[in-house]
Amino acid sequence: MPNLPEPAKQFQEFIKARARTLREHDQSPATQEAWLSQKAGLRAKLLESWGGFPTEHCPLEPKLLGELKRPGYRVEKIIFQTRPGVWMTANAYVPDGEGKRPAVLCVHGHWKGAKQDPVPQARCIGLAKLGFFVLAVDAFGAGERGIEKTLGQYHGEMTGATLWPAGLPLSGIQVYENMRAVDYLQSRPEVDGTRLGITGASGGGNQSMYAGAFDERFGCVVPTCSVGRLQSYLSAACCLCEVVPDILSYTEEAAVLGLVAPRALMVISATRDAFQFSVGEAEQSLAGARKIFELFDVDAKLKHAVFESGHDYNREMRESMYGWMTLHLKGEGLGMPITEPEMQVEDPETLRCWPGDTRPDDHVTLPKFAARESQKLVEAHNARAHLHSEHWEATAEMLKHTLSRKVLGGFPARSPLTTTVIDPSAPGVKTYLVETEPGIQVAVEHHAAKPASGKEPAKKLAIILNLEGTTATSEVGQELESAGWDRVLVDLRATGRFSVAGDKIGSANDHNSGEWSVLTGRPLLGQWIWDVRRVLDLLMEREPQLAKGATLVGVGAAGIVALGTAAVDTRFSRVALWNSPATLVPDAPYKFLRLGIAAPRLLRDVGDVAQLAALVAPRPLVIGGSHSPAGMALPAEAQSKAFLAAQRVYGVLKAEERLRFAATAGELVGLP
Repeated sequence: MPNLPEPAKQFQEFIKARARTLREHDQSPATQEAWLSQKAGLRAKLLESWGGFPTEHCPLEPKLLGELKRPGYRVEKIIFQTRPGVWMTANAYVPDGEGKRPAVLCVHGHWKGAKQDPVPQARCIGLAKLGFFVLAVDAFGAGERGIEKTLGQYHGEMTGATLWPAGLPLSGIQVYENMRAVDYLQSRPEVDGTRLGITGASGGGNQSMYAGAFDERFGCVVPTCSVGRLQSYLSAACCLCEVVPDILSYTEEAAVLGLVAPRALMVISATRDAFQFSVGEAEQSLAGARKIFELFDVDAKLKHAVFESGHDYNREMRESMYGWMTLHLKGEGLGMPITEPEMQVEDPETLRCWPGDTRPDDHVTLPKFAARESQKLVEAHNARAHLHSEHWEATAEMLKHTLSRKVLGGFPARSPLTTTVIDPSAPGVKTYLVETEPGIQVAVEHHAAKPASGKEPAKKLAIILNLEGTTATSEVGQELESAGWDRVLVDLRATGRFSVAGDKIGSANDHNSGEWSVLTGRPLLGQWIWDVRRVLDLLMEREPQLAKGATLVGVGAAGIVALGTAAVDTRFSRVALWNSPATLVPDAPYKFLRLGIAAPRLLRDVGDVAQLAALVAPRPLVIGGSHSPAGMALPAEAQSKAFLAAQRVYGVLKAEERLRFAATAGELVGLP
């Protein structure tokens, strides 16, 4: 067995090594023409990662909901429509006086009050007093746009995860909404739409970088306390709004920053910031970006401002930003810091477009939007008719290819298994450590059937998947044991004894490992499926007769792993699901799912749980105890309705009796 890191560090080391391999051959473009070609490809890849943007923009329909008069400027409370029925809350800081002015879009980052918080407020007031029109917006799911009507909600972890299966990650939604904010700025008579800037800190700095890179209407871009390297995210937890699916499979942050050239870019860093935003990491990306700026002879338009500070957007940082914006949007000064005017920030409640609980009850929250878009996709999948078995078989092959390659990021090449046998912990139990691919182990426990009162064991094998690990118990496992089945329990990567240290954030048990996997283009769902396939390889080597008829049982969220595995690997003769999600369409923030299950584009490109179940046909499939993604048990009628698409496919294949529903774990074990 190779010398692998300790179990809690194994997955992180594996994912870091994968990222290094993906990016080890990156080279800076040698000519402007080479960069322009690379730039076009990079923009296309980013747009693909973000799920594409609407080709037709809905009317903004801006509404003024209130106004505050202050010395030298006024604050407007406005809303405008970014997508049909989706309203962005904003404050416009409008300087006194006549004429068109340069404008700055201020995006807030992870301050509790969002645009209302004193830290984002300060830069808005400072810029307004210096003669800039300023628009401060609430990101989707934050500020006044949270699930509830109160301020202070977080749009990350399992709230943001509801967008992934539909192929609309929060990072892309934010870029598109910030582009709609530019549309709004250009509609204002007070704004010179040719002189626009964007700035923000933390998650707002991340927004500034991506929106500033992608939307060339921004002439000046100032991300603060947010720039490092994409690979440095693999050492930390970050918000889902900062995750661009697959991005490490095609670029690093240096190239994203390079997209700003030949426009102006200032990166602000703090000496006491987190590793992923540290000065050293930022300098590595800026070194690559600088080579691109030099191709346009505009290296003077790239600046790195470093401050002795923690994670912040403090006065010194703001003053540096004021000077940079003044130079590049007004054409005044030399870009040196400008002293901040005296100011008084507002009580956050006074800035709200919808104070207290006055927000309309039909306001489209992030999970509501995810549900709306997901349901459209599911209805489109369900509407496809399969007229005969040959038609379905051709469709199934296409879907399996899409699932394996496009959604799950592909599987490694098979190699001989490296296996270590562990001393048995109990009679009748064989335990193995198996390297499923270089750098990754899983633990396999084979529990032999116990003869019951002189009877021979059933000679049936069930591989039971539970993302809580081999120590987790389930009714199904107990029933299988009582029925005399051999049972194989597995600790998949990043679960059980291989759980990643610090992986649980909020209600996401696999927050970091799930994010890191998506960044590198191989969602955990696909990695887990590969582990299960390699476990079957092991059993085929050691217990070939028993393994030939293996049944795959998925408990809880692992039901999706079981369906995905059986879809791409026909060696599993039967599949059973117990207490598993019946759909990925959210009715609230995901709670019953793992982040690793919410593979980007799964709903869009392959379908819902019912479509995965259809890919098991015509093999026997038994489903019991289904739940919603939020963990609510479904009544029998709702469970059956959720799997109508699978039932239709089983009917086309004349195998209706092989798909059935079980009311109890005991019924589930009575597999056909």
